[in-house]
Amino acid sequence: MLQLPDYPPCMKTPISVDESYQLCRQLIVKYSTTFYLGTLLINKQKRPSIWAIYAWCRRTDELVDGPASAMTTPETLDRWEQQLESIFAGRPMDHFDVALVDTVKQFPIDIQPFRDMIAGQRMDLYRSRYETFDQLYLYCYRVAGTVGLMSTAVMGVDTSSNTAPWNCHQQPYVPTEQAITLGVAHQLTNILRDVGEDARRGRIYLPLEDLARFNYTEQDLLKGVVDERWRSLMRFQIQRARQFYAKAEKGISYLSKDARFPVWASLMHYSHILSIIERNDYDVFNKRAYVPQWQKFSSLPAAWLRSQVL
Repeated sequence: MLQLPDYPPCMKTPISVDESYQLCRQLIVKYSTTFYLGTLLINKQKRPSIWAIYAWCRRTDELVDGPASAMTTPETLDRWEQQLESIFAGRPMDHFDVALVDTVKQFPIDIQPFRDMIAGQRMDLYRSRYETFDQLYLYCYRVAGTVGLMSTAVMGVDTSSNTAPWNCHQQPYVPTEQAITLGVAHQLTNILRDVGEDARRGRIYLPLEDLARFNYTEQDLLKGVVDERWRSLMRFQIQRARQFYAKAEKGISYLSKDARFPVWASLMHYSHILSIIERNDYDVFNKRAYVPQWQKFSSLPAAWLRSQVL
């Protein structure tokens, strides 16, 4: 197994790259079996790097949403960002970092989306309300749109259209905007699914301007009131999320051929959560919207077909 030399003092024992990737895989299995199963659709050479990126994102999220989040301060995130800088400089600070250092060496990953994600966690430290959708969009970009950028760097883009002599000097199109849009769509879906859970923590992510538009108050939301005002508000939010999914779909065909199937599968699974919310009569306070495993698996043939023809 490949070993990385010159471990910093905080790493008491060396760890191989393969062992580090396995730590990342185990973390994914612990927190999201569904996501892990989705990664099995990815090319096996690229799969470990997606694990490494997800592990970093998950650990970042845990700083503000995990069991010890009450101990997180701006200084905590400052130190986390310094550790990120160390990773991109090729100096892992802990065992999980080893895998991400290796991933950064293999793929053209930019550090900025990682910095932006930390900035999104900073927002959660001091904000529990968003006045406008523009404000919420910035948050969604930072905590989820960034994941699209990170992943696209690993997934790769299709270069087959540039093989003709008259195209040989053209750069392949990179669906950056669509990658961000898909991440934002996922986060909007998470927000709609988790309204009740977030409310119990005193957080309201739905834009206050939208609540006012439907004459629904913060107090109504915190009490979990489900009436026609709420249903109308949720229909509006779901329609917006679906528009983001529709825009994101247009970028999948530009990805490497081996990346299209897992991305389609992820998009179809997440967007179906919106249908479950509708089926539950928009009661996200007492009913958690989730897609049964059998339904996830049954959608795979359609996802594969789309990846071949769209």
